[in-house]
Amino acid sequence: MPSNAEIREQIQILARLHEGSDHQRHRLLEMRLRAAWWLRQLKEFHPRLIGSVLSGAIRQGSDVDLHVFAANPHRITIVLDDLAVRYDLERKRVVKDGEQRVFTHIHIRDEFPIELTVYHPSLLGFRFRSSITNKAIERASLSQLERLIVMEHSVDPQQQAARMDEMDTCPDRFAMFLALLVPLEDVPQNLRYHPEGDVLFHSLQVYGHAKNQMPYDEEFLLAALSHDVGKGIDPEDHVLAGLESVEGFVSNRTSWLIANHMEAHKIHDRTIGARRRKRLVAHQWYEDLITLGERDRAGRVPGAQVESIEEALDYIEQIDEMFGS
Repeated sequence: MPSNAEIREQIQILARLHEGSDHQRHRLLEMRLRAAWWLRQLKEFHPRLIGSVLSGAIRQGSDVDLHVFAANPHRITIVLDDLAVRYDLERKRVVKDGEQRVFTHIHIRDEFPIELTVYHPSLLGFRFRSSITNKAIERASLSQLERLIVMEHSVDPQQQAARMDEMDTCPDRFAMFLALLVPLEDVPQNLRYHPEGDVLFHSLQVYGHAKNQMPYDEEFLLAALSHDVGKGIDPEDHVLAGLESVEGFVSNRTSWLIANHMEAHKIHDRTIGARRRKRLVAHQWYEDLITLGERDRAGRVPGAQVESIEEALDYIEQIDEMFGS
């Protein structure tokens, strides 16, 4: 039987053949730069990069693996909360060398999946061994990773610093949607038009109807979920406020649907001007707008069953993987 190391080597060969060397090199660079960004964010926990991103043996689905050191994992989650990222904390009970141990992992939903394995600070100098090769695990600090990026990708320190600055100013878009949607739970609506209650409950209903009709359409689902986010910012002009809040995070189609979703109701009520209606009818996304209006009006049922915000965003984030769009 082949060893674990031999199996891993064959998987890496297949990955290179399937994905192409140029694509893989670019992806590796992007993953290493993102790893460097995370090493900066978590510097107080003495983070170290390990695994395929360090070795270069990545494939589709590879994640960024980091060792971090903290007496209490919740000190790390406080930092993650401040960064407004989404994560799951997992504790695994494992029997190793006849002894039961608990390993804490934090899975961060990022541009690339990030997995933090949390150890007590007393283990900072300990040499962990790979379960695949039984050799000491290679790990790299931030400075070591930066030198590796220079040597293997010819990206100098100034260029790396510029990329880090870009990452600082470009938050994860799904974390941004979460931040916009959560406050809507406290935004009431006129019960004459919205007997279902608050804006968040309404938005999740509209999303649910949209998902049933177009489960594969990320742009449409984002429009359905976020069409009323402006109500939590400026109720007097929620359309403009919503457009400004999602600018740069949604496609032109999603933005257009949000911008015109109130017009869809005027078309339905026959209160729109003939000239304006004619312009909308001629637009390439007119049918989508009418569908969004229908889903919007359907999302007004008191006590309806809805998904959570996190479930909705998780689904939208995974559409590419599920439908290959």
